[in-house]
This record gives sequence, C-alpha cells and structure tokens, in this order.
Amino acid sequence: MSSRNSLSVILDQNKLTIPNYHDWLRNLKIVLNSEKIAYVLTKAPPKSAKQNATTEELAKLDKWWDHDLQAKSYMLASMSNELQRRFEEAVNPADIYGHLQELYGEQTRPLRHSIVIELMTSRLREGVHEHGVRMIL
Repeated sequence: MSSRNSLSVILDQNKLTIPNYHDWLRNLKIVLNSEKIAYVLTKAPPKSAKQNATTEELAKLDKWWDHDLQAKSYMLASMSNELQRRFEEAVNPADIYGHLQELYGEQTRPLRHSIVIELMTSRLREGVHEHGVRMIL
C-alpha cells in the first residue's frame, strides 16, 4: 500500500497480544502521531453535521471520519486475530482504546494484584455459602 505510513511497519512487527499491551500502545501512538491523527484515540467523533452546516464544517467532519477510519484500521490490523474479532464491530478507535485501557491499562495492575492476593489468602471463615459467593465475586 503506497499511501501507508512507513512507520506502520513497527505495528506489523509488534501485533497486540495481551501481555505486550503497553509496548503496542506506545508503537500505535508513534504511528498515529506521525500521521497527525492520534486525537481520535481520546476524542469521540461528532455524530453528524448540523442541518445548516457550512461546506467547511462538512469538510472538517469528513476529514475527522477519514482519520477515525484510518486509526481504527491501524489498530485492528496490528492486533492478534482473536482481538480483531473482539473489536471488529467497534464504532470508533476511542471506544477500542477505552476498552483496552480498562482491561490492560496501568491502573488495573494494582487492582488485579490485590484481587489475586485476596483470592489466594482467602480462607473459609464464614459459612460455605458466603465463602463461595465471595470467591465468585
């Protein structure tokens, strides 16, 4: 593909699998920044144009949707097949990014660690039913 960013090769070489999320995200941001479209990760796209929108506003909206589609394509193309299937129906890259941040972002590590420790050190102190419910939750 001739119009493709030459930096996108790093995404081809480092596809997203769960353990490499932070490395993949760093590489994705490098590619999107070089294309000047990284803003689509954090800003939701406008839903539609106003009825009395000017030609300039319509052109701006079209450009936004082009950038949105380009970023989503970069993201999906650089994911494992399993993750591609999971996110192929996502509407925009901001949704994908937000979901991935919830699952694998930095702030989830301490939470996952504390949950694992709590599960590993949990003992049957209450009744069997209460203990089972706690282990499930």
